[in-house]
Amino acid sequence: MAIESVLPFQLDKSDIRGRIVRFKHVLGNILSRRNYPPSVEELVAETTVLTAVIGQTIKLRWKLSLQFRGDGPVRLIASDYFAPDSIGMPARIRVYSSFDNERVDPVASLPFKETGQGYFAVLIDQGQGQTPYQGITPITGTTIAKCAESFFEQSEQLATRIVLSTERSPDGKKICKAGGILVQHMPDKSPGLEPRPGLNGNGSMLHADDWSRVSCLLATATNKEIAGEDSTLETLIFRLFHEEGPRVFNKQPVEFGCTCSPDKVRRSLSVYSAKDIATMTTEQGTVDAVCQFCGESYVFDPSSLGFEAQRG
Repeated sequence: MAIESVLPFQLDKSDIRGRIVRFKHVLGNILSRRNYPPSVEELVAETTVLTAVIGQTIKLRWKLSLQFRGDGPVRLIASDYFAPDSIGMPARIRVYSSFDNERVDPVASLPFKETGQGYFAVLIDQGQGQTPYQGITPITGTTIAKCAESFFEQSEQLATRIVLSTERSPDGKKICKAGGILVQHMPDKSPGLEPRPGLNGNGSMLHADDWSRVSCLLATATNKEIAGEDSTLETLIFRLFHEEGPRVFNKQPVEFGCTCSPDKVRRSLSVYSAKDIATMTTEQGTVDAVCQFCGESYVFDPSSLGFEAQRG
């Protein structure tokens, strides 16, 4: 299974931190699990990149989840980013979308508008014994990047800029690469997010001129450079920000990974009554379940499912 990486960096002169990633193999593994229309495929690809760059900013012990949920043809875009099991191991990411195939515009010029009205949620679960963090803001803007920027500025008071880009195969049929850059001015503390060490160790106020300059530099990055360029991530960072005193840090490897299993699916079905399980039972006398993230199929004996079976 191919492993790619998120590269953290810091701009010393402007006191800004960032993350950059470029996916090919991880993205291919995610997109190959479902048959998405082109517009939905683009949303899934962008969410994959967004999840990776946000996930790498967090001192994460277990899981980060993102959800775009709306009343449009694209009902849900959901992602999970799992922290590495140990130092040096890859983080794992999985993404999927639920959509109405009859209503969605497969070639929408603004695919994100297909979500309609709804909310964007960021959920951080640090594991057993920890109180989960949840931040929710309305879906805003015409792109996933603008919606995520709005979340950080409204919910976290973090000045944030995000650029996401995708590249299609030569025949135009499939997205083959995607990339993204996130930059943030990091305050001393923010719920669930890693504190910024700061140049003086105490944090600093955001300087408008610095932020405006870095935002303008980021805007010069082309789609080709971000998603499809063969040059390294380090080369792009130094091309964009060489006057800002860029420093890069150790990369975080990332791979596709799903945590579904027969036991987990069985537990999820334990909330149903025997009557509910009966309605799910096929003509062959089985209950079939498919993981939305990875497409893995599970087949169960109905008598082993439902809360009544669990009590028995």
